[in-house]
Amino acid sequence: MSEQSSTARRRRWRAGLAAVASAAVVTGLGMVATANAYAASGCRVAYAAPSQWPGGFTANVDVTNLGDPISGWSLVWTFPSGQQVTQAWNATVTSSGSQVTATNVGYNGTIATNGTVSFGFNGSWSGTNTNPTAFTLNGVACTGSVGGSTPPPSSPSPSRSTSPSPSVSPSASPSPSGPPAVNAMAAVAAMQPGWNLGNSFDATGADETSWGNPQVTEALLDKVKAEGFKSIRIPVTWGQHHGSAPNYTIDATWLARVKQVVDWALADGLYVMINIHHDSWQWIANMPSDRTTVLNRYNALWTQLAAAFRDSSTKLTFESVNEPQFTGSSGDAQNAQLLNELNTSFHRIVRQSGGGNATRLLVLPTLHTSADQARIDELTSTFTQLNDPNLIATVHFYGYWPFSVNVAGGTRFDATTQADLVGQFDRVYNAFVARNIPVIIGEYGLLGFDRHTGTIQQGEKLKFFEYLGYYARSKQLTTMLWDNGQHLGRTSLVWSDPELFAQIKSSWTTRSGTAYADQVFVPKASTITAKTLALNMNGTTFQGLRQGSTDLVSGTDYTVSGSTLTLTASALTRLVGSRAYGVNATLHARFSQGVPWRINIVTNDPPIVSNATGTTASFAVPTQFRGDQLATMEAKYADGTFAGPHNWTSFKEFDVTFAPNYTANTITLKPEFFAEVNAGSRVTLTFHFWSGTTVTYYVTKATSGSVTGTTS
Repeated sequence: MSEQSSTARRRRWRAGLAAVASAAVVTGLGMVATANAYAASGCRVAYAAPSQWPGGFTANVDVTNLGDPISGWSLVWTFPSGQQVTQAWNATVTSSGSQVTATNVGYNGTIATNGTVSFGFNGSWSGTNTNPTAFTLNGVACTGSVGGSTPPPSSPSPSRSTSPSPSVSPSASPSPSGPPAVNAMAAVAAMQPGWNLGNSFDATGADETSWGNPQVTEALLDKVKAEGFKSIRIPVTWGQHHGSAPNYTIDATWLARVKQVVDWALADGLYVMINIHHDSWQWIANMPSDRTTVLNRYNALWTQLAAAFRDSSTKLTFESVNEPQFTGSSGDAQNAQLLNELNTSFHRIVRQSGGGNATRLLVLPTLHTSADQARIDELTSTFTQLNDPNLIATVHFYGYWPFSVNVAGGTRFDATTQADLVGQFDRVYNAFVARNIPVIIGEYGLLGFDRHTGTIQQGEKLKFFEYLGYYARSKQLTTMLWDNGQHLGRTSLVWSDPELFAQIKSSWTTRSGTAYADQVFVPKASTITAKTLALNMNGTTFQGLRQGSTDLVSGTDYTVSGSTLTLTASALTRLVGSRAYGVNATLHARFSQGVPWRINIVTNDPPIVSNATGTTASFAVPTQFRGDQLATMEAKYADGTFAGPHNWTSFKEFDVTFAPNYTANTITLKPEFFAEVNAGSRVTLTFHFWSGTTVTYYVTKATSGSVTGTTS
């Protein structure tokens, strides 16, 4: 991901995507046939709602013109469940009751024959969120045909084959002037798994230590290799380490230091990827308004890098640019054109530099390294254009956004979060891997980790990484863990969360059994009863429960029926002992493969909060947690409308707007929360705890900035 000082920037586009996608949720991918209105008329509409959360959703609409060219368009549909559009992009959207009209904006009014325009919107819903199934374009009902004929086939996607073909597609043997084919799929498979040396050479300060990490050592790379990683991505930001135009000469000391670390990694037998990293938002983003300067600077850097690493091991790969983005562009079409220009210029420069670069594996990203279908389609077009078998596609994956940052009630690795992962991995598999074009997930993790790895509850993150590793393997995707120092200690060489890394490492080769939760709560003030826990077998078989080195007794301490584990009242009574608040016992469910699943037996009572006063800059709710832990917080005004940031949801963002402090016995409400709360309006807070308990609290912000909190 990115450094702490750049986290806001990093998350700005992702949260922008999520705010432009304003939060994400999978409702069903409705693909519906379509239309147009001209002498020869017809169209195809693809409507998809890939993101949904309680009360809100994001939809994407692709309109393909199958008839004569259109100049100015209007697409009309009726929502079957009374949904409402709240925010739109790449189209002007108006509503009259349940009927919706989307019209073009200035830059996308023309649709050529077989051309496609795309737009999207955020909406609200209640009850159900059924996709519309009928559309009209410029007044003509969508039929999916031109005058009743069958729509023409879509353009073939690029493919790659290990055997020569006379085709001119990427499945063909390269032209005599191009590089000979290498087994790119095999090479990328050999790179699995990978690790990112984040927040070091990609730092935007004076040197690799400017974002708080120490100098990179050979011992660190040795540790990475010893832990089972086969490749390392070394992000590098060059903007502050080169001279002025026209040569943009890279600082020799900086280049030598980067090369030294690259050589250490290669000497360890690791595959290595280097790139142009935060330059993407520092100055490359200015390309729409300053194309010549940006392109000259970019080309000068890659010309020097290609020369410097020309004779390096074939295990060194180049990535054209990290997370490309463009400020002030006219929209998707210009973004695609600019990124294609960068990628093809990079390709030309490296290939023409000769030596090992003539056949070196080169990595090309989508816009924002997004796995959205439109972005993937743009990159496949570039692959077709380049017709080079030694190319790799890359995207990044940080999960379903509400879960990844813990907002909008996204506290669990649930079916929605899993479907988001499946959708993204399936899209890159179908577009690339299925056609023998390798894919690297160049960064993966959870966005909340940039603030604190505890932003996402432990058991839920373990399930996320277990499934991610499994599904990436099933789709032949090479993954590179983003680590900016929050995982592997750069000097201690110790994992900050050994349990998390054990789960990640296991997922490289096998599945592990998990469960609905990693906590079983036993109320302190009531009679102890048996507790059940749903197991996720994940293709394994249950082997037993163990406390330390002692096996619990099946039939006496627990029973398993199907995928339901039941802990008996007698066993729980023994395990909680004197029933002190908190974790009184830790069990491990063992399965036929993978890592065991930890289950904490927790004694709790409902938390108690107290009245308090403070300011918007410093306010904390006194809280007796009594063994429980905070999952999320809702905020509403008296009339039921949502208070605070992300006002499309009542559930606020963990660590950004509120945070528990179990040592100080407080829940802090942060300035970021109060900054978007109306002065003088009482806000009802609902604290949701992992035991299932909810606690209500009230806060009122005065115009002076003082804050009063009460329990009633």
